[in-house]
Amino acid sequence: MSPKYHDLQSISDLHKLVNYSPPKHPLISVIDHKDFYAKRPAEEALYRFGFYTISCKKMEGMLKYGKGYYDFSEGSLLFTAPDQVIAPGLDVTVEEGWALFIHPDLIHGTDLAKKMHQYSFFNYEANEALHISEEEKLTIEDGIAKIEREYSQNIDKHSQGLIVSNIELLLNYCNRFYDRQFYTRAKVNSDVVQQFEKLLNDYFSQSSLIDVGLPNVKYFASQLHLSPNYLTDLLNKFTGKSTQEHIHHALIDKAKTLLWSTDHTISEIAYGLGFDHPSHFTKIFKSKTGKSPSEYRHLN
Repeated sequence: MSPKYHDLQSISDLHKLVNYSPPKHPLISVIDHKDFYAKRPAEEALYRFGFYTISCKKMEGMLKYGKGYYDFSEGSLLFTAPDQVIAPGLDVTVEEGWALFIHPDLIHGTDLAKKMHQYSFFNYEANEALHISEEEKLTIEDGIAKIEREYSQNIDKHSQGLIVSNIELLLNYCNRFYDRQFYTRAKVNSDVVQQFEKLLNDYFSQSSLIDVGLPNVKYFASQLHLSPNYLTDLLNKFTGKSTQEHIHHALIDKAKTLLWSTDHTISEIAYGLGFDHPSHFTKIFKSKTGKSPSEYRHLN
């Protein structure tokens, strides 16, 4: 029997699911995870939330998120963007934890809405969750308490601005703590960088890319069992370059070698590198070197 699908697009729908009283604010709520997991429907189900969520969990059992199952027994912070699907197993029990649900309409038109793409951890996979220290946990929970206290009061003209400011402060702390996690796991992350560099070199060592085409960020992330956002953030932290920049760098190096060592036409080189259109190759080459492929070839 297929799992039942719960599509929750409003905070009111969420409160009804867990038998909570009507929300104190229509666009934001904090829910105790014990209540969510204890009062959710007994049958296996999939949940799609129309909100940004920040969850702090310490639980027993496995959580299906995306294509994998993950163990959260150690406690962690997990972030999801609107319309992502989560499927807690029927055996899941939560020892402690909470979740902050933020409807996109709350931040619509604010400076924070323009910056949400910068908080790339909302698109990480569950196995890339943020593991926080006790001190960091207190900082996060203090931010949650301020948000909850503000939306629980009588709503006035200052409410949205104060709530959104506190959300942004909370997200900035999460950015800081993720940076710490990248560096405290330096050995593991260094290994990932080396694996990525080997994959990149092997890919461009092929004699021709006509059949396989140009690689993209998703390809390398999949090979390393990471989300594209996490891989890019990790590479930025350790190399100063994004995944796409690394791909372009390897591409230009290969193109330079072909321009120097062969008499293939520019179009032949472009097709051999996996481009569908030589003009696209020329555009990228010039943007990275300041010269067109023809100009570069005649200089060497």
